[in-house]
Amino acid sequence: MSQEFVPDDNKFDRPNDDSAAVCEQEVVLLTVVGSPKGVRETILTLYRLGFAEVGDWSPVQRAANPKQVMSVLIRRKRADGTSPRKSGR
Repeated sequence: MSQEFVPDDNKFDRPNDDSAAVCEQEVVLLTVVGSPKGVRETILTLYRLGFAEVGDWSPVQRAANPKQVMSVLIRRKRADGTSPRKSGR
């Protein structure tokens, strides 16, 4: 077996070039799972409440239950509590 596929348990303890940007952000993942209609209505409700733009959600994907779908929203905040996005949106 090639050593490149053996997991390195210490890889998260070592800083690298990208670690500074990742460490400065808090990531929150929201998942909506339900019927296609229920997921669409929930995303639209959250949009109307000013929580997230409709386009910020992932495309609808099949869920584990064949009658359900899911969509994901990833929110990132800097360590200082501000959004990493530009303010004009």
